Amino acid sequence: MEVLRFESIYQERVWGGQTLAGAFGRALPSGRTIGESWEIVDRPEAQSIVHGGPYSGLTLRQLIAGHGRDVMGPQWPVARAFPILVKWLDCRERLSLQVHPPVDKTPALGDEPKTENWFIAGAAPGASLIVGLRPGVTRAQFEQALARGTLEACVNRFPVAAGDSILVHSGTVHAIDAGNLILEIQQNSDTTYRVYDWGRTGPDRQPRQLHLREALASILWDQPESRPLRAAATPAVLADCAQFRIRREPLARGGRLMFAAGQQPRLLHVVGGRVQEAATAQALGRGDNALLPYAGRFAFTATEDSLLLVTENFI
Repeated sequence: MEVLRFESIYQERVWGGQTLAGAFGRALPSGRTIGESWEIVDRPEAQSIVHGGPYSGLTLRQLIAGHGRDVMGPQWPVARAFPILVKWLDCRERLSLQVHPPVDKTPALGDEPKTENWFIAGAAPGASLIVGLRPGVTRAQFEQALARGTLEACVNRFPVAAGDSILVHSGTVHAIDAGNLILEIQQNSDTTYRVYDWGRTGPDRQPRQLHLREALASILWDQPESRPLRAAATPAVLADCAQFRIRREPLARGGRLMFAAGQQPRLLHVVGGRVQEAATAQALGRGDNALLPYAGRFAFTATEDSLLLVTENFI
């Protein structure tokens, strides 16, 4: 099978902008605040559509249902949804303070867990992230600060720069500050509980809905302090958890990255530069995300200095 690429699904968000147009040369819906581009998704409410090649026009669900052995491998149940959701986030403004439920809380809450990794592809001067609580913060202290509107004192906030990366486990309270362009690789889930929205209003000029009961039930109160992996000292593996592993693959111009057939399906993310696949001469540039099927053999050559991420171990 060939490299599989998909049409982007653009999502309007109150905190979004038009950065994806300039960063990746995309034509965005004009006059809209695009906060998210769903690049690879298999959900009832959103389906990636194959762009180009022999399967062009098929949804990801149709592709797996009809060609699951080649796409996912012989052991994958074809009725099961693709387990990863890939997004670009254009955070022109700060996102809400939020949390996703840990897996042991989801039966009672009736929602889905979501562990996610953020790779910072671009950051304005002074851009930062909020991930986790400051050491020693208790639920009682958090609730008191929430009532007083002083939650900033309870959360762990740190500056970030392009090339940084951080794994955010379910149950971790978090927010993305303004000025970040982020590749988010996550479990296939769309469950978010808003804790606090910084006094912001939605398009209807009303405060956006909060989910305090669910959020407070989901926050893990005794997690160690979260720290990002810095670009200057980034290891080869950015994230390695039960849900996926993400590898960082820098290639100098002319460098090659190869994948044998019959190992596992993988996702390839071009966060810098440009590569070309040998068999089809298909080019992938900055901002592109692709699915490398189980049955395919692939060899990519960098046509300029490039930085790739590879997501694997998700089945």
